[in-house]
Amino acid sequence: MTSRRNFLLGAAALSLTSKGMTGPAFAQRSIPLGLQMYTVRADLAKDFDGTAKKVRDIGIRHVQANLTQSGKSSKDQKKLYDSLGINWESIHAGGDDLRLKLDATIAEAKSVGIKNITCSFPLYPLDRGAIMAGPGLDGWKQNAEAFNKIGTACKAAGLTFAYHNHNIEFHKVGDATPYDYLIQNTDPALVQMEMDIGWVVAGGADPVAYLNKYPTRFHSLHIKDLKSDGIPNTNGKMVSAIIGKGIVDWKKVLPAVHKTKVERCFLEIEEPYDPSPLEMVKQSYDFLHGHI
Repeated sequence: MTSRRNFLLGAAALSLTSKGMTGPAFAQRSIPLGLQMYTVRADLAKDFDGTAKKVRDIGIRHVQANLTQSGKSSKDQKKLYDSLGINWESIHAGGDDLRLKLDATIAEAKSVGIKNITCSFPLYPLDRGAIMAGPGLDGWKQNAEAFNKIGTACKAAGLTFAYHNHNIEFHKVGDATPYDYLIQNTDPALVQMEMDIGWVVAGGADPVAYLNKYPTRFHSLHIKDLKSDGIPNTNGKMVSAIIGKGIVDWKKVLPAVHKTKVERCFLEIEEPYDPSPLEMVKQSYDFLHGHI
């Protein structure tokens, strides 16, 4: 029997059907809904074990985290998650871990059962300020080439590799949109895309249009909602909202998701938090289980 706590949209599908929004593609499968532990990092730093238990009690059974998260090693995280019945198979990584220590990062990931490594931020240029200002096309080309190489190494090790967007990917370079450039210039067999829905909207783009345009490229999602304050922008700014209380049109997004290759979804909420991170996670999680 499928557990309510393990899946994103089983109950949501029933809710949408009752509102006349049925469709075969939407009802065919359920997608595991997890939590990106970055959301509760401050709570983890104070009480990692206690916070992980609260996450479990909300209903979360899948997490995405860094190999070292809020001071806890990968081995200690693995032990804790296993004891709580929480599945941990995807990590975020970036910077020198992927540029200079790729083999060691892959080896450590495999040692704790990780199956997917996702790059959380552009690797080039090296200066973060230059990235935030918007890398030129040469910078995005360098990232695409790096992602193909990292994807090759991950595939050889039996892992998948993905790239996670923010909103800087929608800072146009001439007539080119960097996000499209990355999708079109990375090998689908080596590089998956983890769409962060909130950051796509923050950048002034339409997540449904991207899901429809590239249905085979997206294998993972970050589920995120936001308020309209300062939107759109490409400067890394957003004001988070509880899922369903922001500007994202989930009645359009969720059915589009089910027509793609998406196999993992993670709630992620950015600060500032209102109310607390855990309460925002709880309300968001409940919304996604049939409250549309």
